[in-house]
Amino acid sequence: MITPTMRIAVLVPCFNEEAAVATVIADFRKALPSAQIFVYDNNSSDRTIAVARAAGAEVRSERRQGKGHVVRRMFADVDADIYVLVDGDATYDAPSAQRMVERLLTDRLDMVVGNRVDQEVAAYRAGHRAGNWLLTTSVASMFGPTFSDMLSGYRVFSRRFVKSFPMLSGGFEIETELVIHALELGLPVAEIDTPYFARPEGSTSKLNTWGDGFRILLMILQLYRSERPLIFFSVFGYTLAIAGVVLAFPVVVTFWETGLVPRLPTAVLSMGLILMAFLSFSVGLVLDTVTRGRREMKLLAYLSHRAPGEERRKP
Repeated sequence: MITPTMRIAVLVPCFNEEAAVATVIADFRKALPSAQIFVYDNNSSDRTIAVARAAGAEVRSERRQGKGHVVRRMFADVDADIYVLVDGDATYDAPSAQRMVERLLTDRLDMVVGNRVDQEVAAYRAGHRAGNWLLTTSVASMFGPTFSDMLSGYRVFSRRFVKSFPMLSGGFEIETELVIHALELGLPVAEIDTPYFARPEGSTSKLNTWGDGFRILLMILQLYRSERPLIFFSVFGYTLAIAGVVLAFPVVVTFWETGLVPRLPTAVLSMGLILMAFLSFSVGLVLDTVTRGRREMKLLAYLSHRAPGEERRKP
């Protein structure tokens, strides 16, 4: 339950959202009257900053271009008990914020994701929908069951999630990194259906379907390599080992029958592949141990912060 002393921060990353930002601020002030609204501008060339200030939000700036850089700055700068992260394009349903916050507090969760349910044909482009499904399926196959809408820009976080999240991405890969972080640490999370609307006139999407989709896929592979190194390097090891054995088989048969090795280059190549396979397995084992240590450190950082709804400790 939301209490009067609970600090709620609404974080709105913006880039050229002059047409939408005032609506976002007004809607979330109505939905969460006690919340403080922060607009972080990311090098807008229109009147986004002026409009946001006139609407009563606290406006700050992040010069490094990219949503990931903006969210990193938000998480570092803003101190609150509950964080509501929402894109500044007026496509997300502000009244759903209270339900999301209440769900986080009631179930003592660390992240609640707004699953987009489009209300208009133009709200959710077919290319974005297909890309979201492909990337969500990829994460589910690598890291286990995940959200229906992994790339949603509407989320509610606990303080302990925000202040212990080691963010690395700089662009639209941020949503993927948030999800995989929660899955790898086994954090309590949930998903709530929320209406999703078309952008207002004058607002355009900054997401490039192919370019950003490729970067998100690359981020998934990089996180899989760093979080599951034993499996990742074992795949290469098995591939190299099989190739080495296939090449070595006729050489061994010939040697068994004649006592000669007429295919010396093939024998050398097969031996090299098998040695590389053992090296790949060894790298995976070493990195798996390192990853386990990093995961333990992340959990310790996470546990050092209070749970959602827990009263602040007196000094």
